[in-house]
Amino acid sequence: MLQKKHILPIIVFSQFCCTSLWFAGNGVMSDLITSFKLSEEALGHLTSAVQFGFIIGTLCFSILTLVDRFPPSKVFFISALLGALCNLGMTWEGNTLTSIIGFRFLTGFFLAGIYPVGMKIAADYYESGLGKALGYLVGALVLGTAFPHLLKDMTTTFPWKSVIIAISGLATLGGLLMLLLVPNGPFRKVSTQFDFSAFYKVFQNKEFRVSAFGYFGHMWELYAFWAFVPVILSSYATHQELNLNIPLLSFLIIGVGGLACVLGGYLAQSFGVKRIATWMLLLSCICCLVSPVVLQTSQEYVVMTFLFFWGMVVIADSPLFSTLVAQNAPTQIKGTALTIVTCIGFAITIISIQLLSQLVNSIDANWLYMLLAIGPILGLISLKNK
Repeated sequence: MLQKKHILPIIVFSQFCCTSLWFAGNGVMSDLITSFKLSEEALGHLTSAVQFGFIIGTLCFSILTLVDRFPPSKVFFISALLGALCNLGMTWEGNTLTSIIGFRFLTGFFLAGIYPVGMKIAADYYESGLGKALGYLVGALVLGTAFPHLLKDMTTTFPWKSVIIAISGLATLGGLLMLLLVPNGPFRKVSTQFDFSAFYKVFQNKEFRVSAFGYFGHMWELYAFWAFVPVILSSYATHQELNLNIPLLSFLIIGVGGLACVLGGYLAQSFGVKRIATWMLLLSCICCLVSPVVLQTSQEYVVMTFLFFWGMVVIADSPLFSTLVAQNAPTQIKGTALTIVTCIGFAITIISIQLLSQLVNSIDANWLYMLLAIGPILGLISLKNK
């Protein structure tokens, strides 16, 4: 039996392996467009398909209270295996836009049994120091999200289908490790029956509502920013006539957020979870608002420094809001509460991603990302009005 101190590294590594499924389509997007003759708008459609699948999945998981009624590690493993198989569907030679959207939707559906379930497993082991534990966990999510971009940078050596196969293999490995090495945590409370009222009951707690609304504001910005990082880089390179390694830079800009999550977790131990979450949300809001000025500068190092900073603060508050949600949720439905909030948060991401996708050709790209400030502003208002 692994000691408790060895459990977190296993959870973190498993989360990294499995969440690499998330942006697998984005990482090979140009190859998908070429191979299956897709339009450039496929980026928004395929990204939203994953988000929508995740929403439906979390809705089903939360209504059925699966993660609170069954061993979380088994739920994680089954979800990882099915998600990996759906991800492999993108390599089918007979694919069309509709079929690829279907495979991405199903991948998103099974990610609902990975990301929030991983947080639930961590919460079952770390009742104290949860902010730090979730900092590592969300950091793994960030690296998993960024990883396909790094693999894309290697597709000059490896065919894009090999990249997809490798990601599915990683997800399967992560699921197996969780199943075999992470038993039920000491703080797990088992729910023995359906609780259809859980979906709205959790919001009766004011502290829970405030934490959730802060998270919702953060989510409006996060995935839209991640999805459009390659677009931002491509647009800047075109206007400044630069030759940028966009896949590698995309990986680094998104991936550096993993370090920010860990640092945020340690800062929260000294200064308080809510305070650090609020500061990170404020800083990312400022990034949205000043983006038109920064992205128009000709100094490459200024733009890159800004994007790396934005990549850090845009995600650093995520594990902190999840910590606040977990701490203010009823113990017996903690997993369901995390899943509910995650479900609503990802529904919000579809709106912001589709909004940017629709406006990208009609608004100057340098001004487009100011729209992402809407979420953080509303989140900050909620936190202030506690």
